Amino acid sequence: MSWGTELWDQFDNLDKHTQWGIDFLERYAKFVKERLEVEQNYAKQLRNLVKKYCPKRSKDDEPRFTSCLSFYSILNELNDYAGQRELVAEEMALKVYNELMRYSQDLKAERKHHLQEGRKAQQYLDQCWKQMDNSKKKFERECKEAEKSQLNYERLDSDINATKSEVEKAKNQFYMRTHMADESKNEYAAQLQNFNGEQWKHFNNAIPHIFKNLQHMDERRTVKLGETYRSFAEAERKVIPIISKCLDGMVTAAKAVDERKDSSLVVESFKSGFEPPGDFPFEDFSQNLSGTGSDGTISNTPKGERERDGVQGPRSEPKPTLGKAKNKLWLFGKKPKWSVKMAPSLEDFSHLPPEQRRKRLQQRIEELSRELQKQMDQRDALNKMKDVYEKNPQMGDPTSLQPKISETICNMEKLRSEIHKNETWLSEVEGKQSSRGDRRPSTDNHQHTPQGRESPEGSYTDDTSQEHHTPHRRPGPTQPANRNPDLHEFDDEFDDDDPLPVIGHCKALYYFDGKNDGTLMMAEDEVLYIIEEDKGDGWTRARKQSGEEGYVPTSYVEITMEKNSKGS
Repeated sequence: MSWGTELWDQFDNLDKHTQWGIDFLERYAKFVKERLEVEQNYAKQLRNLVKKYCPKRSKDDEPRFTSCLSFYSILNELNDYAGQRELVAEEMALKVYNELMRYSQDLKAERKHHLQEGRKAQQYLDQCWKQMDNSKKKFERECKEAEKSQLNYERLDSDINATKSEVEKAKNQFYMRTHMADESKNEYAAQLQNFNGEQWKHFNNAIPHIFKNLQHMDERRTVKLGETYRSFAEAERKVIPIISKCLDGMVTAAKAVDERKDSSLVVESFKSGFEPPGDFPFEDFSQNLSGTGSDGTISNTPKGERERDGVQGPRSEPKPTLGKAKNKLWLFGKKPKWSVKMAPSLEDFSHLPPEQRRKRLQQRIEELSRELQKQMDQRDALNKMKDVYEKNPQMGDPTSLQPKISETICNMEKLRSEIHKNETWLSEVEGKQSSRGDRRPSTDNHQHTPQGRESPEGSYTDDTSQEHHTPHRRPGPTQPANRNPDLHEFDDEFDDDDPLPVIGHCKALYYFDGKNDGTLMMAEDEVLYIIEEDKGDGWTRARKQSGEEGYVPTSYVEITMEKNSKGS
Protein backbone atom coordinates (compact mmCIF):
# COMPACT_ATOMS: atom_id res chain seq x y z
CA MET A 1 0.00 0.00 0.00
CA SER A 2 1.12 3.47 -0.90
CA TRP A 3 1.28 6.26 1.62
CA GLY A 4 0.62 8.83 -1.10
CA THR A 5 -2.84 7.56 -1.96
CA GLU A 6 -3.96 6.20 1.39
CA LEU A 7 -2.43 8.81 3.72
CA TRP A 8 -2.74 11.98 1.60
CA ASP A 9 -4.12 13.93 4.56
CA GLN A 10 -1.77 12.52 7.29
CA PHE A 11 1.27 14.70 6.79
CA ASP A 12 1.67 15.47 10.49
CA ASN A 13 1.29 11.85 11.55
CA LEU A 14 3.84 10.72 8.97
CA ASP A 15 6.15 13.41 10.28
CA LYS A 16 5.87 11.93 13.78
CA HIS A 17 6.18 8.33 12.54
CA THR A 18 9.40 8.92 10.60
CA GLN A 19 10.86 10.71 13.63
CA TRP A 20 9.95 7.75 15.83
CA GLY A 21 11.65 5.39 13.35
CA ILE A 22 14.91 7.30 13.51
CA ASP A 23 14.70 7.46 17.31
CA PHE A 24 14.17 3.71 17.47
CA LEU A 25 17.17 3.11 15.20
CA GLU A 26 19.35 5.28 17.43
CA ARG A 27 18.05 3.49 20.51
CA TYR A 28 19.07 0.16 19.01
CA ALA A 29 22.48 1.63 18.18
CA LYS A 30 22.83 2.65 21.83
CA PHE A 31 21.95 -0.89 22.85
CA VAL A 32 24.67 -2.27 20.55
CA LYS A 33 27.16 0.19 21.99
CA GLU A 34 26.43 -0.93 25.54
CA ARG A 35 26.56 -4.57 24.39
CA LEU A 36 30.02 -4.21 22.86
CA GLU A 37 31.17 -2.36 25.99
CA VAL A 38 30.08 -5.40 27.97
CA GLU A 39 32.18 -7.58 25.66
CA GLN A 40 35.17 -5.28 25.99
CA ASN A 41 34.95 -5.21 29.77
CA TYR A 42 34.48 -8.97 29.86
CA ALA A 43 37.55 -9.52 27.69
CA LYS A 44 39.55 -7.05 29.77
CA GLN A 45 38.58 -8.77 33.00
CA LEU A 46 39.47 -12.16 31.51
CA ARG A 47 42.90 -10.91 30.44
CA ASN A 48 43.49 -9.38 33.89
CA LEU A 49 42.48 -12.67 35.46
CA VAL A 50 44.87 -14.61 33.23
CA LYS A 51 47.65 -12.11 33.95
CA LYS A 52 46.99 -12.41 37.69
CA TYR A 53 47.34 -16.18 37.72
CA CYS A 54 50.04 -16.53 35.06
CA PRO A 55 53.48 -17.45 36.44
CA LYS A 56 55.65 -14.45 37.15
CA ARG A 57 58.82 -16.51 37.59
CA SER A 58 61.25 -17.58 34.92
CA LYS A 59 60.61 -20.76 32.98
CA ASP A 60 63.44 -22.55 34.79
CA ASP A 61 61.80 -21.91 38.16
CA GLU A 62 58.36 -23.01 37.10
CA PRO A 63 57.13 -26.41 38.28
CA ARG A 64 56.95 -29.05 35.59
CA PHE A 65 54.03 -30.96 37.03
CA THR A 66 51.37 -31.92 34.52
CA SER A 67 48.68 -30.35 36.69
CA CYS A 68 50.51 -27.00 36.61
CA LEU A 69 51.27 -27.22 32.90
CA SER A 70 47.64 -28.06 32.18
CA PHE A 71 46.49 -25.09 34.26
CA TYR A 72 48.86 -22.79 32.34
CA SER A 73 47.50 -24.24 29.09
CA ILE A 74 43.98 -23.46 30.28
CA LEU A 75 45.09 -19.91 31.06
CA ASN A 76 46.49 -19.58 27.53
CA GLU A 77 43.26 -20.89 26.05
CA LEU A 78 41.30 -18.49 28.24
CA ASN A 79 43.47 -15.65 27.01
CA ASP A 80 42.67 -16.67 23.43
CA TYR A 81 39.00 -16.84 24.39
CA ALA A 82 39.26 -13.26 25.68
CA GLY A 83 40.75 -12.30 22.34
CA GLN A 84 37.70 -13.73 20.59
CA ARG A 85 35.43 -11.66 22.82
CA GLU A 86 37.41 -8.60 21.76
CA LEU A 87 36.86 -9.60 18.13
CA VAL A 88 33.12 -9.79 18.80
CA ALA A 89 33.21 -6.28 20.24
CA GLU A 90 35.22 -4.98 17.27
CA GLU A 91 32.82 -6.63 14.80
CA MET A 92 29.81 -5.13 16.54
CA ALA A 93 31.40 -1.71 16.66
CA LEU A 94 32.43 -1.75 13.01
CA LYS A 95 29.53 -3.44 11.26
CA VAL A 96 26.63 -2.59 13.56
CA TYR A 97 27.12 0.46 15.76
CA ASN A 98 29.17 2.61 13.39
CA GLU A 99 26.95 1.61 10.47
CA LEU A 100 23.80 2.48 12.39
CA MET A 101 25.11 5.88 13.45
CA ARG A 102 26.19 6.74 9.92
CA TYR A 103 22.85 5.59 8.51
CA SER A 104 20.96 7.54 11.19
CA GLN A 105 22.63 10.76 10.06
CA ASP A 106 21.70 10.00 6.44
CA LEU A 107 18.08 9.31 7.43
CA LYS A 108 17.82 12.56 9.34
CA ALA A 109 19.08 14.55 6.36
CA GLU A 110 16.77 12.75 3.90
CA ARG A 111 13.73 13.08 6.16
CA LYS A 112 14.39 16.78 6.62
CA HIS A 113 14.60 17.25 2.86
CA HIS A 114 11.32 15.43 2.19
CA LEU A 115 9.46 17.25 4.94
CA GLN A 116 10.71 20.59 3.68
CA GLU A 117 9.38 19.77 0.23
CA GLY A 118 5.99 18.81 1.72
CA ARG A 119 5.83 22.01 3.74
CA LYS A 120 6.74 24.08 0.71
CA ALA A 121 3.96 22.43 -1.32
CA GLN A 122 1.50 23.00 1.49
CA GLN A 123 2.57 26.62 1.82
CA TYR A 124 2.12 27.17 -1.91
CA LEU A 125 -1.35 25.63 -1.81
CA ASP A 126 -2.25 27.79 1.19
CA GLN A 127 -1.03 30.84 -0.70
CA CYS A 128 -3.23 29.96 -3.70
CA TRP A 129 -6.19 29.45 -1.40
CA LYS A 130 -5.63 32.87 0.19
CA GLN A 131 -5.51 34.53 -3.20
CA MET A 132 -8.68 32.80 -4.27
CA ASP A 133 -10.34 33.65 -0.95
CA ASN A 134 -9.34 37.31 -1.26
CA SER A 135 -10.75 37.51 -4.79
CA LYS A 136 -13.91 35.86 -3.58
CA LYS A 137 -14.32 38.32 -0.74
CA LYS A 138 -13.61 41.19 -3.07
CA PHE A 139 -16.21 39.93 -5.56
CA GLU A 140 -18.72 39.63 -2.73
CA ARG A 141 -17.96 43.11 -1.53
CA GLU A 142 -18.22 44.63 -5.01
CA CYS A 143 -21.56 42.92 -5.61
CA LYS A 144 -22.96 44.38 -2.41
CA GLU A 145 -21.76 47.84 -3.35
CA ALA A 146 -23.30 47.44 -6.80
CA GLU A 147 -26.61 46.45 -5.26
CA LYS A 148 -26.54 49.50 -3.02
CA SER A 149 -25.80 51.82 -5.94
CA GLN A 150 -28.63 50.19 -7.93
CA LEU A 151 -31.11 50.74 -5.12
CA ASN A 152 -29.96 54.35 -4.74
CA TYR A 153 -30.34 54.98 -8.47
CA GLU A 154 -33.81 53.46 -8.59
CA ARG A 155 -34.86 55.49 -5.53
CA LEU A 156 -33.66 58.79 -7.02
CA ASP A 157 -35.09 57.99 -10.46
CA SER A 158 -38.58 57.48 -8.99
CA ASP A 159 -38.31 60.50 -6.73
CA ILE A 160 -39.93 63.61 -8.39
CA ASN A 161 -38.09 65.89 -6.11
CA ALA A 162 -34.66 64.60 -7.19
CA THR A 163 -32.76 66.74 -9.59
CA LYS A 164 -31.51 65.47 -12.86
CA SER A 165 -27.92 65.81 -11.86
CA GLU A 166 -28.47 63.69 -8.78
CA VAL A 167 -30.18 61.06 -10.84
CA GLU A 168 -27.40 61.11 -13.40
CA LYS A 169 -24.77 60.84 -10.72
CA ALA A 170 -26.52 57.87 -9.13
CA LYS A 171 -26.78 56.23 -12.50
CA ASN A 172 -23.08 56.60 -13.21
CA GLN A 173 -22.30 55.28 -9.75
CA PHE A 174 -24.52 52.26 -10.42
CA TYR A 175 -22.81 51.53 -13.76
CA MET A 176 -19.33 51.86 -12.19
CA ARG A 177 -20.16 49.51 -9.31
CA THR A 178 -21.68 47.01 -11.70
CA HIS A 179 -18.54 47.08 -13.82
CA MET A 180 -16.30 46.59 -10.79
CA ALA A 181 -18.44 43.69 -9.67
CA ASP A 182 -18.03 42.08 -13.07
CA GLU A 183 -14.26 42.49 -12.89
CA SER A 184 -14.15 41.00 -9.38
CA LYS A 185 -16.26 38.18 -10.63
CA ASN A 186 -13.83 37.41 -13.41
CA GLU A 187 -10.84 37.68 -11.06
CA TYR A 188 -12.49 35.39 -8.55
CA ALA A 189 -13.31 32.87 -11.23
CA ALA A 190 -9.71 32.91 -12.43
CA GLN A 191 -8.31 32.52 -8.88
CA LEU A 192 -10.75 29.76 -8.16
CA GLN A 193 -9.76 27.90 -11.28
CA ASN A 194 -6.06 28.34 -10.45
CA PHE A 195 -6.54 27.14 -6.88
CA ASN A 196 -8.47 24.10 -7.98
CA GLY A 197 -5.70 23.23 -10.39
CA GLU A 198 -2.95 23.66 -7.79
CA GLN A 199 -4.95 21.73 -5.24
CA TRP A 200 -5.36 18.83 -7.64
CA LYS A 201 -1.60 18.88 -8.34
CA HIS A 202 -0.89 19.09 -4.64
CA PHE A 203 -2.94 16.08 -3.63
CA ASN A 204 -2.38 14.00 -6.75
CA ASN A 205 1.27 14.72 -7.60
CA ALA A 206 3.31 16.61 -4.98
CA ILE A 207 2.07 15.00 -1.77
CA PRO A 208 1.99 11.43 -3.14
CA HIS A 209 5.54 11.87 -4.44
CA ILE A 210 6.80 13.22 -1.12
CA PHE A 211 4.96 10.57 0.89
CA LYS A 212 6.31 7.89 -1.41
CA ASN A 213 9.86 9.05 -0.73
CA LEU A 214 9.15 9.05 2.99
CA GLN A 215 7.74 5.53 2.67
CA HIS A 216 10.86 4.30 0.84
CA MET A 217 13.02 5.95 3.47
CA ASP A 218 11.15 4.25 6.29
CA GLU A 219 11.26 0.88 4.53
CA ARG A 220 15.03 1.19 4.04
CA ARG A 221 15.36 1.97 7.71
CA THR A 222 13.46 -1.20 8.53
CA VAL A 223 15.65 -3.23 6.16
CA LYS A 224 18.80 -1.75 7.69
CA LEU A 225 17.60 -2.74 11.14
CA GLY A 226 17.08 -6.30 9.93
CA GLU A 227 20.56 -6.38 8.41
CA THR A 228 22.16 -5.09 11.61
CA TYR A 229 20.21 -7.67 13.62
CA ARG A 230 21.78 -10.33 11.40
CA SER A 231 25.23 -8.76 11.69
CA PHE A 232 24.81 -8.68 15.46
CA ALA A 233 24.27 -12.43 15.46
CA GLU A 234 26.97 -13.14 12.86
CA ALA A 235 29.54 -11.37 15.04
CA GLU A 236 28.93 -14.10 17.62
CA ARG A 237 28.68 -16.90 15.08
CA LYS A 238 32.05 -16.14 13.50
CA VAL A 239 34.00 -16.74 16.71
CA ILE A 240 32.17 -19.92 17.69
CA PRO A 241 34.63 -22.27 15.85
CA ILE A 242 37.66 -20.67 17.51
CA ILE A 243 35.93 -20.59 20.88
CA SER A 244 35.18 -24.28 20.41
CA LYS A 245 38.88 -24.89 19.75
CA CYS A 246 39.72 -22.99 22.93
CA LEU A 247 37.32 -25.16 24.89
CA ASP A 248 38.71 -28.28 23.21
CA GLY A 249 42.18 -27.12 24.22
CA MET A 250 41.02 -26.82 27.82
CA VAL A 251 39.62 -30.36 27.68
CA THR A 252 42.88 -31.63 26.17
CA ALA A 253 44.82 -29.90 28.93
CA ALA A 254 42.59 -31.57 31.49
CA LYS A 255 43.24 -34.98 29.93
CA ALA A 256 47.00 -34.33 30.01
CA VAL A 257 47.06 -34.37 33.82
CA ASP A 258 49.07 -37.45 34.80
CA GLU A 259 49.31 -38.23 38.50
CA ARG A 260 52.07 -40.83 38.03
CA LYS A 261 54.26 -38.44 36.07
CA ASP A 262 53.76 -35.76 38.73
CA SER A 263 54.79 -38.24 41.40
CA SER A 264 57.90 -39.08 39.40
CA LEU A 265 58.72 -35.39 39.08
CA VAL A 266 58.41 -34.98 42.83
CA VAL A 267 60.96 -37.76 43.28
CA GLU A 268 63.23 -36.26 40.63
CA SER A 269 62.97 -32.76 42.10
CA PHE A 270 63.64 -33.62 45.72
CA LYS A 271 65.77 -36.75 45.56
CA SER A 272 68.92 -35.99 47.55
CA GLY A 273 71.05 -39.00 46.58
CA PHE A 274 71.93 -39.75 50.18
CA GLU A 275 71.66 -43.26 51.54
CA PRO A 276 69.54 -43.90 54.61
CA PRO A 277 71.63 -43.90 57.78
CA GLY A 278 72.93 -47.27 58.95
CA ASP A 279 72.54 -48.90 62.34
CA PHE A 280 74.51 -47.48 65.23
CA PRO A 281 77.05 -49.99 66.58
CA PHE A 282 76.92 -51.11 70.16
CA GLU A 283 79.70 -49.53 72.23
CA ASP A 284 80.60 -51.69 75.20
CA PHE A 285 81.91 -49.49 78.01
CA SER A 286 82.18 -52.46 80.38
CA GLN A 287 84.95 -54.27 78.51
CA ASN A 288 87.63 -52.89 80.85
CA LEU A 289 85.79 -54.23 83.90
CA SER A 290 86.86 -57.59 85.35
CA GLY A 291 84.23 -60.02 84.31
CA THR A 292 83.18 -63.11 86.25
CA GLY A 293 82.05 -65.00 83.23
CA SER A 294 78.50 -65.01 84.41
CA ASP A 295 75.57 -65.20 82.08
CA GLY A 296 74.82 -61.55 82.72
CA THR A 297 77.99 -60.37 80.89
CA ILE A 298 77.14 -58.23 77.94
CA SER A 299 78.90 -59.20 74.74
CA ASN A 300 79.02 -57.37 71.47
CA THR A 301 79.62 -60.61 69.58
CA PRO A 302 76.68 -62.83 68.77
CA LYS A 303 76.58 -66.06 70.71
CA GLY A 304 76.76 -68.22 67.63
CA GLU A 305 80.00 -66.60 66.50
CA ARG A 306 81.60 -67.03 69.94
CA GLU A 307 80.80 -70.72 69.96
CA ARG A 308 82.00 -71.12 66.40
CA ASP A 309 85.32 -69.45 67.19
CA GLY A 310 85.79 -71.51 70.33
CA VAL A 311 85.80 -68.47 72.58
CA GLN A 312 83.79 -68.81 75.79
CA GLY A 313 84.42 -65.35 77.31
CA PRO A 314 82.99 -62.05 76.26
CA ARG A 315 84.51 -60.34 73.26
CA SER A 316 84.25 -56.77 72.14
CA GLU A 317 84.73 -55.44 68.67
CA PRO A 318 86.96 -52.44 67.92
CA LYS A 319 85.32 -49.17 68.72
CA PRO A 320 84.15 -47.41 65.56
CA THR A 321 85.98 -44.27 64.69
CA LEU A 322 84.36 -40.91 65.15
CA GLY A 323 84.90 -40.04 61.54
CA LYS A 324 82.77 -42.95 60.34
CA ALA A 325 80.03 -42.09 62.76
CA LYS A 326 80.02 -38.54 61.53
CA ASN A 327 79.93 -39.72 57.94
CA LYS A 328 76.75 -41.59 58.72
CA LEU A 329 75.22 -38.53 60.30
CA TRP A 330 75.72 -36.15 57.37
CA LEU A 331 71.99 -36.05 56.71
CA PHE A 332 71.11 -35.15 60.28
CA GLY A 333 74.15 -33.48 61.76
CA LYS A 334 77.28 -31.57 60.88
CA LYS A 335 79.68 -32.77 58.21
CA PRO A 336 83.18 -33.87 59.18
CA LYS A 337 85.79 -31.15 59.60
CA TRP A 338 87.76 -32.17 56.53
CA SER A 339 84.67 -32.06 54.30
CA VAL A 340 83.73 -28.59 55.56
CA LYS A 341 87.28 -27.38 54.99
CA MET A 342 87.29 -28.65 51.39
CA ALA A 343 83.74 -27.45 50.61
CA PRO A 344 83.82 -24.80 47.87
CA SER A 345 81.58 -21.77 47.80
CA LEU A 346 77.93 -21.87 46.79
CA GLU A 347 79.04 -21.45 43.20
CA ASP A 348 79.42 -25.24 42.98
CA PHE A 349 75.96 -25.85 44.52
CA SER A 350 77.54 -27.66 47.42
CA HIS A 351 74.61 -26.54 49.58
CA LEU A 352 72.35 -28.85 47.56
CA PRO A 353 71.96 -32.62 47.96
CA PRO A 354 74.13 -34.69 45.57
CA GLU A 355 71.37 -35.55 43.10
CA GLN A 356 70.13 -31.96 42.86
CA ARG A 357 73.70 -30.70 42.70
CA ARG A 358 74.46 -33.03 39.80
CA LYS A 359 71.42 -31.76 37.85
CA ARG A 360 72.26 -28.12 38.45
CA LEU A 361 75.88 -28.66 37.41
CA GLN A 362 74.82 -30.46 34.24
CA GLN A 363 72.44 -27.60 33.45
CA ARG A 364 75.16 -25.02 33.96
CA ILE A 365 77.61 -26.97 31.80
CA GLU A 366 75.06 -27.08 29.00
CA GLU A 367 74.49 -23.32 29.26
CA LEU A 368 78.23 -22.61 29.25
CA SER A 369 78.70 -24.93 26.28
CA ARG A 370 76.04 -23.08 24.31
CA GLU A 371 77.64 -19.76 25.18
CA LEU A 372 81.04 -21.14 24.19
CA GLN A 373 79.63 -22.24 20.83
CA LYS A 374 78.29 -18.72 20.27
CA GLN A 375 81.69 -17.24 21.02
CA MET A 376 83.36 -19.73 18.66
CA ASP A 377 80.91 -18.84 15.90
CA GLN A 378 81.59 -15.16 16.54
CA ARG A 379 85.33 -15.78 16.37
CA ASP A 380 85.00 -17.66 13.07
CA ALA A 381 82.85 -14.88 11.65
CA LEU A 382 85.40 -12.25 12.70
CA ASN A 383 88.24 -14.26 11.19
CA LYS A 384 86.36 -14.57 7.92
CA MET A 385 85.69 -10.85 7.92
CA LYS A 386 89.36 -10.22 8.64
CA ASP A 387 90.33 -12.40 5.67
CA VAL A 388 87.93 -10.45 3.46
CA TYR A 389 89.44 -7.16 4.64
CA GLU A 390 92.97 -8.45 4.00
CA LYS A 391 92.04 -9.46 0.45
CA ASN A 392 90.03 -6.28 -0.16
CA PRO A 393 91.55 -3.44 1.89
CA GLN A 394 89.06 -0.96 0.50
CA MET A 395 86.30 -2.72 2.42
CA GLY A 396 87.88 -2.14 5.83
CA ASP A 397 90.93 -2.26 8.04
CA PRO A 398 91.71 -5.83 9.19
CA THR A 399 93.60 -4.56 12.24
CA SER A 400 90.42 -2.93 13.55
CA LEU A 401 88.97 -6.41 14.12
CA GLN A 402 91.89 -7.68 16.16
CA PRO A 403 90.69 -6.25 19.54
CA LYS A 404 87.31 -7.87 19.07
CA ILE A 405 88.93 -11.17 18.09
CA SER A 406 91.19 -11.03 21.13
CA GLU A 407 88.25 -10.27 23.36
CA THR A 408 86.30 -13.18 21.91
CA ILE A 409 89.24 -15.55 22.40
CA CYS A 410 89.59 -14.34 25.99
CA ASN A 411 85.89 -15.01 26.56
CA MET A 412 86.30 -18.48 25.09
CA GLU A 413 89.17 -19.24 27.46
CA LYS A 414 87.13 -18.05 30.41
CA LEU A 415 84.19 -20.18 29.33
CA ARG A 416 86.42 -23.24 28.85
CA SER A 417 87.85 -22.68 32.31
CA GLU A 418 84.37 -22.44 33.76
CA ILE A 419 83.29 -25.58 31.92
CA HIS A 420 86.32 -27.53 33.19
CA LYS A 421 85.69 -26.29 36.72
CA ASN A 422 82.05 -27.36 36.62
CA GLU A 423 82.98 -30.68 35.02
CA THR A 424 85.38 -31.21 37.90
CA TRP A 425 82.61 -30.61 40.41
CA LEU A 426 80.30 -32.87 38.40
CA SER A 427 82.94 -35.62 38.31
CA GLU A 428 83.33 -35.24 42.06
CA VAL A 429 79.60 -35.71 42.57
CA GLU A 430 79.45 -38.67 40.19
CA GLY A 431 82.50 -40.22 41.86
CA LYS A 432 80.99 -39.92 45.32
CA GLN A 433 77.70 -41.37 44.16
CA SER A 434 79.39 -44.32 42.44
CA SER A 435 81.72 -44.98 45.37
CA ARG A 436 78.75 -44.86 47.72
CA GLY A 437 77.07 -47.55 45.67
CA ASP A 438 79.92 -50.10 45.72
CA ARG A 439 82.19 -49.66 48.72
CA ARG A 440 84.63 -52.54 49.27
CA PRO A 441 87.40 -52.93 51.89
CA SER A 442 90.91 -52.48 50.50
CA THR A 443 93.33 -55.39 51.00
CA ASP A 444 96.48 -53.49 50.02
CA ASN A 445 96.52 -49.91 51.14
CA HIS A 446 99.93 -49.15 49.70
CA GLN A 447 99.08 -50.30 46.15
CA HIS A 448 95.76 -48.43 45.93
CA THR A 449 95.13 -46.15 42.96
CA PRO A 450 93.18 -42.97 43.73
CA GLN A 451 89.54 -43.70 43.01
CA GLY A 452 87.96 -41.41 40.46
CA ARG A 453 91.23 -40.40 38.74
CA GLU A 454 91.32 -41.24 35.12
CA SER A 455 94.21 -41.48 32.71
CA PRO A 456 94.35 -40.22 29.16
CA GLU A 457 92.98 -43.63 28.13
CA GLY A 458 89.60 -42.74 29.64
CA SER A 459 87.17 -39.83 29.65
CA TYR A 460 84.18 -38.79 31.68
CA THR A 461 80.81 -40.37 30.94
CA ASP A 462 77.41 -40.27 32.55
CA ASP A 463 77.45 -44.06 32.82
CA THR A 464 79.46 -44.79 35.95
CA SER A 465 79.97 -48.42 34.92
CA GLN A 466 81.88 -47.24 31.85
CA GLU A 467 83.51 -44.28 33.55
CA HIS A 468 87.07 -45.66 33.23
CA HIS A 469 86.68 -47.66 30.02
CA THR A 470 85.62 -45.16 27.36
CA PRO A 471 87.73 -44.74 24.19
CA HIS A 472 90.86 -42.65 24.76
CA ARG A 473 91.40 -39.20 23.32
CA ARG A 474 95.15 -39.19 23.15
CA PRO A 475 97.62 -41.94 24.19
CA GLY A 476 99.80 -41.11 27.16
CA PRO A 477 101.54 -42.58 30.16
CA THR A 478 99.66 -44.34 32.92
CA GLN A 479 99.04 -42.63 36.24
CA PRO A 480 101.36 -43.25 39.16
CA ALA A 481 100.20 -45.09 42.23
CA ASN A 482 98.75 -43.01 44.99
CA ARG A 483 101.25 -41.59 47.44
CA ASN A 484 98.98 -42.48 50.35
CA PRO A 485 95.53 -44.10 50.33
CA ASP A 486 94.32 -41.71 52.98
CA LEU A 487 92.57 -38.92 51.14
CA HIS A 488 92.84 -36.67 54.19
CA GLU A 489 96.54 -36.24 53.51
CA PHE A 490 95.92 -33.80 50.72
CA ASP A 491 93.49 -31.88 52.87
CA ASP A 492 95.92 -31.69 55.76
CA GLU A 493 98.65 -30.41 53.45
CA PHE A 494 96.37 -27.63 52.22
CA ASP A 495 95.61 -26.42 55.73
CA ASP A 496 98.68 -24.15 55.72
CA ASP A 497 97.74 -20.52 55.80
CA ASP A 498 100.85 -19.25 53.95
CA PRO A 499 100.95 -20.26 50.25
CA LEU A 500 104.07 -22.06 49.04
CA PRO A 501 106.43 -20.10 46.77
CA VAL A 502 106.55 -20.81 43.04
CA ILE A 503 109.68 -22.84 42.09
CA GLY A 504 108.87 -23.37 38.41
CA HIS A 505 106.14 -23.93 35.90
CA CYS A 506 104.85 -26.80 33.80
CA LYS A 507 102.75 -27.42 30.70
CA ALA A 508 100.08 -30.13 30.68
CA LEU A 509 100.75 -32.77 28.04
CA TYR A 510 97.44 -34.55 28.63
CA TYR A 511 94.07 -33.86 30.11
CA PHE A 512 93.67 -34.84 33.77
CA ASP A 513 90.26 -34.71 35.47
CA GLY A 514 91.45 -34.54 39.10
CA LYS A 515 88.43 -36.33 40.52
CA ASN A 516 89.96 -37.26 43.87
CA ASP A 517 90.20 -34.85 46.74
CA GLY A 518 93.59 -33.15 46.72
CA THR A 519 94.22 -33.62 43.02
CA LEU A 520 94.05 -30.81 40.50
CA MET A 521 92.21 -30.90 37.19
CA MET A 522 94.14 -29.59 34.23
CA ALA A 523 93.36 -29.18 30.57
CA GLU A 524 95.67 -30.18 27.78
CA ASP A 525 98.36 -27.51 27.08
CA GLU A 526 97.39 -25.64 30.27
CA VAL A 527 100.27 -23.88 32.05
CA LEU A 528 100.58 -24.35 35.83
CA TYR A 529 102.93 -23.13 38.54
CA ILE A 530 105.13 -25.69 40.38
CA ILE A 531 105.14 -25.18 44.16
CA GLU A 532 106.54 -28.60 45.23
CA GLU A 533 108.66 -31.12 43.33
CA ASP A 534 107.94 -34.80 42.90
CA LYS A 535 109.13 -36.63 46.03
CA GLY A 536 109.46 -39.94 44.25
CA ASP A 537 105.80 -40.97 44.40
CA GLY A 538 104.97 -39.74 40.86
CA TRP A 539 103.00 -36.68 41.97
CA THR A 540 103.89 -33.00 41.65
CA ARG A 541 102.17 -30.23 43.54
CA ALA A 542 101.00 -27.37 41.29
CA ARG A 543 98.95 -24.21 41.41
CA LYS A 544 96.64 -22.72 38.76
CA GLN A 545 96.62 -19.06 37.84
CA SER A 546 93.31 -18.81 39.68
CA GLY A 547 95.05 -19.89 42.92
CA GLU A 548 93.64 -23.43 43.04
CA GLU A 549 96.26 -25.96 44.25
CA GLY A 550 96.58 -29.74 44.06
CA TYR A 551 98.63 -32.71 42.90
CA VAL A 552 99.02 -33.72 39.24
CA PRO A 553 100.80 -36.78 37.77
CA THR A 554 104.42 -35.90 37.04
CA SER A 555 104.34 -37.92 33.82
CA TYR A 556 101.44 -35.77 32.54
CA VAL A 557 103.37 -32.50 32.53
CA GLU A 558 106.51 -30.96 31.06
CA ILE A 559 108.29 -29.21 33.94
CA THR A 560 110.58 -26.20 33.75
CA MET A 561 112.25 -25.30 37.05
CA GLU A 562 113.47 -21.82 37.93
CA LYS A 563 117.27 -21.53 38.10
CA ASN A 564 117.34 -20.01 41.54
CA SER A 565 115.02 -22.70 42.84
CA LYS A 566 116.94 -25.85 41.79
CA GLY A 567 117.30 -28.27 44.62
CA SER A 568 114.97 -26.41 46.89
